[in-house]
Amino acid sequence: MAKRQIIMRLISWNINGIRAAFRKGSLDSIAYLNPDIICVQELKAQEHQMGDGFDAPKGYKAHWSFAERKGYSGVATFTKGKPLSFQNGFGHDKFDTEGRTIITEFKDFSLYNIYFPNGQSNSDRLNYKLAFYDAFLDHCTQELEKGKKLIVCGDFNTAHKELDLARPKENQKNSGFLGIEREWIDSFIKNGFVDVFRSFNEEPNMYTYWDQKSRARDRNVGWRIDYFFVHESAMHLVKSAEILNKIQGSDHCPILLDLV
Repeated sequence: MAKRQIIMRLISWNINGIRAAFRKGSLDSIAYLNPDIICVQELKAQEHQMGDGFDAPKGYKAHWSFAERKGYSGVATFTKGKPLSFQNGFGHDKFDTEGRTIITEFKDFSLYNIYFPNGQSNSDRLNYKLAFYDAFLDHCTQELEKGKKLIVCGDFNTAHKELDLARPKENQKNSGFLGIEREWIDSFIKNGFVDVFRSFNEEPNMYTYWDQKSRARDRNVGWRIDYFFVHESAMHLVKSAEILNKIQGSDHCPILLDLV
């Protein structure tokens, strides 16, 4: 049987600052992988700060979603080809003003690049995060009913299973591993979304984020909070998924999805 050839390669990466990423050449470090689409989160920049070398990696078109707040949040999707369309946000002003979502439409699927909220600072932000989760799932349900095939990538800010972080017992009462957050991921999966990496790999110690202050990456004390979720209606497009944990440049590492 002939091997199915890769026709599209996607990379998602929380780069923790777009301007720093360009200065350090972080995006150049994945050029050898020749991705067709690069989704980045946590830009920490605004539109007037782009330009002068901070536009897009060479050969890519940029689609931006900036937060109203300075130095905060933001996502960008860089594409080699031209998508059918793209839009900022998913129709909720309460969430869209933080620049957390870009939707790009392609022939065979809709791609959601999302930087989900972090709930660690206080109870208000945790409630905001949970409300974002619920509103997003409602939106996905509506899109699926229209016959859309959805791929969702980005920093979900939650580790799903004990397998997905180095110290689960110590973090059970911390946002990012709370039962209510993990239960939402359960519900996302029950609605037909597949955690693509785990469909190929059940190995422990596979993380995508490490705390910089404690130099946790040196000891691989990490969290897997960055995901590609593909709805079951689009899983026939999937060839493989990887965590690129050798690539430096952020407190997160890139993740990869190959489509056929």
